[in-house]
Amino acid sequence: MRFRYHTRYSDARKLLPWTEGRVAYLLLVLALIAAPFVLQRFWVGELSYIFILAIASLGLMILKGYTGQVSLGPAAFVAIGAYAHALMLDAGVPFAVSLCLTLIISGAAGLMIGLPAIRVSGLSLAMMTLAFAVIVEHVLGRWKTLTGGFSGLPVETPVLFGFRLGTPTAFYFLCLAILIITLLGLVNLMRGPKGRAFVAVRDSEAAAWGLGIDVARTRVEAFVLSSAILGLSGALMAHHVQHLTPEGFGLLLSLELVLMVVIGGLGSLRGALLGAVLIGFLPRLISMAKPLLPAQVSAQFGLEIFAYGLVLAVFVLFEPRGLEGRWQKTKAFLTSFPVYRRDTFRRQKTYMRSERLK
Repeated sequence: MRFRYHTRYSDARKLLPWTEGRVAYLLLVLALIAAPFVLQRFWVGELSYIFILAIASLGLMILKGYTGQVSLGPAAFVAIGAYAHALMLDAGVPFAVSLCLTLIISGAAGLMIGLPAIRVSGLSLAMMTLAFAVIVEHVLGRWKTLTGGFSGLPVETPVLFGFRLGTPTAFYFLCLAILIITLLGLVNLMRGPKGRAFVAVRDSEAAAWGLGIDVARTRVEAFVLSSAILGLSGALMAHHVQHLTPEGFGLLLSLELVLMVVIGGLGSLRGALLGAVLIGFLPRLISMAKPLLPAQVSAQFGLEIFAYGLVLAVFVLFEPRGLEGRWQKTKAFLTSFPVYRRDTFRRQKTYMRSERLK
């Protein structure tokens, strides 16, 4: 068992203060770099899709996990980013410029929803975002002159600085690079004053007001930031599917994204990544397990949705802190063995809330 102490003032500001963490993440990055050269073409595409889902999960984690605002329509912002990016590429806008404009357009959509959203919370906010997602899906399906309607909209091959990124390996590295940049940016943001303001608003709006935090402005900023990142993932998803249709951005995608942040662990960027990996690979695991199931079970419609519900129920009942909580317990067990105490992470009952009764 080892005790780690900060011996310098700069230790608390380091992103990876311990050597073990630096080595582990370095090995992970090296493995991800080598993956497309040793894996089959199919699995390279699957990993690229996981990276895209991870970016979307990070965006939703800012809204739900760090600010405490419930959203059931994240797929709407993914769709806005995907269609905006595809239309700009079709108009001749360069790929890099189109990505930047997609961030602005998606963030503006988040601002449009965030301003009225500061007046509601909880179930009302969830219903509001769900209604917005349904409206966006119908608009994309009916506006045939712009989006192609349900016939779909083809997506141009990405070209960056003269290099075509249409091959699976090139697109894989593009998604990986954008994921790393997004993750590092959010990690530093959450360690700063704005990230602490997000957490303060989530934990207690009354206490946040007492600390001088503009709660309404902070909630709107979280909506804008979350929507921009979701739109960025939509731009990459457009290249992954190569042909956009409104059905691809329905309620099932919103359900997947919500499950990622809940199962991964609310209030953790690492949990958002873990949740994206689990939910992203779950359909493939189900398809691999179908031949092993009885014929009557494997032929049932909606088996994938049932699996989502089962996974959610298991985590809610046995691991409310999600995959991040399980990782913390495993790490604590390995570092404190043989004096690990099982009640270290025991949940305590809450007898008093700091919020004023409404």
